[in-house]
Amino acid sequence: MTEPIWHTSSYSQGGADNCVEVRETPHSVDVRDTQHRHLGQLTVPRSEWTAFLNAVRTHEL
Repeated sequence: MTEPIWHTSSYSQGGADNCVEVRETPHSVDVRDTQHRHLGQLTVPRSEWTAFLNAVRTHEL
């Protein structure tokens, strides 16, 4: 099985100062700060990540 690949969030807009990377698995999503990868990542259930993205898209956050 292949390890999920980290990708830069589209909300980072390519800026080097505020980049967030995301890695999706079947049941969870990992999020980390590009500049501080050594500090680890935040892991959340996919359902919570989906709810978060929906709230951002609808300007609830």
